[in-house]
Amino acid sequence: MRVLVGGGTGFVGRALTQLLRIRGHEVTHVSRQGGKDRISWEELSRSGLPPCDAVVNLAGENVLNPFRRWDDAFCREIISSRVETTKTLAKAIADADQPPRAWILITGVGYYRPSPTAEYTEDSPGGDFDFFSRLVSSWEAAALIPGSPARGVVVRSGVVLGRDGGAISRMLWPFWLGLGGPLGSGLQPFPWIHIRDLSGIVCYALESECLQGVFNGVSPSSPATSNGTFAQELGAALGRPALLPVPAWAVRAVFGAERAIMLLEGQRVVPKRTLESGYHFIFPDLSAALKDIVA
Repeated sequence: MRVLVGGGTGFVGRALTQLLRIRGHEVTHVSRQGGKDRISWEELSRSGLPPCDAVVNLAGENVLNPFRRWDDAFCREIISSRVETTKTLAKAIADADQPPRAWILITGVGYYRPSPTAEYTEDSPGGDFDFFSRLVSSWEAAALIPGSPARGVVVRSGVVLGRDGGAISRMLWPFWLGLGGPLGSGLQPFPWIHIRDLSGIVCYALESECLQGVFNGVSPSSPATSNGTFAQELGAALGRPALLPVPAWAVRAVFGAERAIMLLEGQRVVPKRTLESGYHFIFPDLSAALKDIVA
């Protein structure tokens, strides 16, 4: 299978590319600049979709970059990096003489309203209560191609845990030094997924001709995981204490009030359709996932 991956040079893209190639698929990336096994976004807009069997979009500026101030310019960049790239790929698919068989978009569980008690499946409502929920709604709407023969799949991902990037990469040093702990109260739900399972779900969706629609990309044990539980398990995996909470005011000071919601609040998300599809999680348990990552 020939797979075109938008924005596939980051943490998730590297893992997905590795898995796809292990499974015998050819991968071409769409990035800012062309090169070996890649084309530029400008080239895609100008020349159209290259021959491919499937398209995956992973593009998106890092929302939790602590070195970027949360202002209007950054918000516009966050939206453009997701919505406009998705529109570009969707248009290329719609205009293609031979459209791909599958069109997969990875978005986020920010679609669902944060709640300490509510549980959300893929059929739960959401998408219109704050910046991030509206972003996901616009993002997913941009992927719609009426009348297209391409199977449309959306994977709403939780916090991605892995060895070479993502959330863990920013946490390891404080935890190694014994300075780790929960954020805020630590009671907020922590929807998570191991990078190998997120890549696995995408690959499974590409290879399963009958799958389409929305799938939650979170671990089966994610609904029972709080931020405090995550901190304790990470500390245990490293053999370090995790007793120093980061005050909510400090999180808001670094990230801004609106962005801090992603860290201080959370959603209990259930991968109902993902499990029903037949996908078998490699790391359904948080303890095993963290031990694999920090080993």
